[in-house]
Amino acid sequence: MNIPLNETGPATNSGYHCKFQEDFKYILLPVSYALVFVVGLALNATALFVMVFRTKKWKASTVYMFNLTTCDTLYVLTLPFLIYYYADENDWPFSEPLCKIIRFLFYANLYGSILFLSCISLHRFVGICYPVRSLYWVSARRAKLVSVAVWACVLLCQAPILYFSRTRDVDTERICYDTTSPELFDDFLVYSSAVSVVMFALPFMVVMVCYGLMVRKLLEPGWGSDGGAEGERGRQSAQKYKQKSVKMIIIVLAAFMLCFLPFHLTRSLYYSFRYLKQMDPSQISCKMLEGSSIAYKVTRPFASANSCVDPILYFLAGRDTRSNLTKTVKSKLLARKFVTQSTEL
Repeated sequence: MNIPLNETGPATNSGYHCKFQEDFKYILLPVSYALVFVVGLALNATALFVMVFRTKKWKASTVYMFNLTTCDTLYVLTLPFLIYYYADENDWPFSEPLCKIIRFLFYANLYGSILFLSCISLHRFVGICYPVRSLYWVSARRAKLVSVAVWACVLLCQAPILYFSRTRDVDTERICYDTTSPELFDDFLVYSSAVSVVMFALPFMVVMVCYGLMVRKLLEPGWGSDGGAEGERGRQSAQKYKQKSVKMIIIVLAAFMLCFLPFHLTRSLYYSFRYLKQMDPSQISCKMLEGSSIAYKVTRPFASANSCVDPILYFLAGRDTRSNLTKTVKSKLLARKFVTQSTEL
């Protein structure tokens, strides 16, 4: 029986046949995932250490960053399996349940990162545009409740991945589908489109609106100013807060524009072309389909790279974070120096 197009290369349908040349992914994906694993694990482990052992008082932003970092850490720990899989040219040596878990964690990290970045953006938006009301709205306790709701939303919306993801033996290889088996692709397309709108497009629009209002507020001539000596200290504090806010805006926008947006655009294009080709082979040529598939695979490492970008947001968040990190590094250097001197004695 002929099967519809899948992400593994050759594609056959009752009305068409397309064969892709995608050997590049057997180099691109293992190398890029290996870099993300090394850098992401180091950055996220350091961030978790500083938050857990060096941060005495947790703020709302700390709660969101802890959940975001936990999400990223769980993801990077799955990368060695994908590195082996793609380096071995799409031959999955592990069980089907593990395939499901790996794919599930990828999308849970992706959309968990988007939602927690949105929470961080909303938190800063309230602090800048509604500073008085933020004293009541923003607290570590409320942030914990919001984080529980975010995790529940992510787990509920990504649970179908555990059904759609599966393995299949093709010739001498076992494939771990990135999407789903060909016969379930139509259902997966509906599910994936709904998730993209609810968990990417809507949060992205909210973040863009918040940042637009934040920038307008920060550019107001009288923002953060006051008279007298206290006013001078207030202006300095406001200037530092403004600089920290600008850094956050740049990093979060970079994460959305470089990591999330290209991935979702190319994936939507590839899925649409694949569906149209399946419905009417004359509408989409094999070259167009292959081009969209290549673009989608090229942007997948960018989506993974958000695990490296997110900790940077934490490290540049403010003086407290950098101070805690500096203390951690100094304590380790002093301990190493003490051990060296004791050895010499």
